[in-house]
Amino acid sequence: MATFFGEVVVAPSRAGLDEEEEAREETPEDREIRREIEKKREIDVLWTWQAGGCAEEPLVCSRFIVAIGRNAAAFLSSFILDSVCWEVVGVVKLWNEWCRTSSTTNVLPTDSFCLFYRLISDPTVLLCQCSCYVAEDQQFQWLEKVFGSMQKKGLQVTILSTCPVADYKTQESTLTLVSPFLKALKTKEFQEPVCCPLLEQPNIVRDLPAAVLSYCQVWQIPAVLYQCYTDVIKLDTVTIEAFKPLLSSKVLKSLAKVKFHV
Repeated sequence: MATFFGEVVVAPSRAGLDEEEEAREETPEDREIRREIEKKREIDVLWTWQAGGCAEEPLVCSRFIVAIGRNAAAFLSSFILDSVCWEVVGVVKLWNEWCRTSSTTNVLPTDSFCLFYRLISDPTVLLCQCSCYVAEDQQFQWLEKVFGSMQKKGLQVTILSTCPVADYKTQESTLTLVSPFLKALKTKEFQEPVCCPLLEQPNIVRDLPAAVLSYCQVWQIPAVLYQCYTDVIKLDTVTIEAFKPLLSSKVLKSLAKVKFHV
């Protein structure tokens, strides 16, 4: 994967393993345990229009907004989402070391930390709030099952995420930086103006935000990632409001008006 716009997976290392452990053959019990764990870590994406179990045509989607992390998700709740204008149409079920979603098959906001909404007035606009952790070995599943349900032609993706300001690489001291602040990273196909400065080298992005952007780069989908660098890890109103400049973007401006005019 190209490294000029993101980092997705950290290569595993076997350093420190002794020869005896490395040479040990996998027993049938080991294989059974591994299969059970792999099965448990499978991701399920449930859509309301597939509730009957019938294969449907890929969803026509013009805009897909993905908020990754609690602060990014809270920004959408505060400035974009409105129960009158949006409806829940999908949910992700997953299990890993840091996330335990419900095993129910109902698409309910209380059952998951990764929900999909559709704009009632324009069903081609989808929004995702993903406040749960998606492990490295689950990111490919997430991408394939989410984007596999959409037509890629005419699709534009906007990604919102947060990152510790300590991860920001700069020649000046991070202690002098006024945080939170936004940086943008985009695919080659994204031609619209961005709402903040571009992320400088040698900075990289990681985890699900990088995976989504990488997927869009490979499939030549116009996409932009807005990453908020903050010194507050927990849910924070200052960090949430740091995303407000994005309300002037072409994608979010009209959606915010929908909320304010209700």
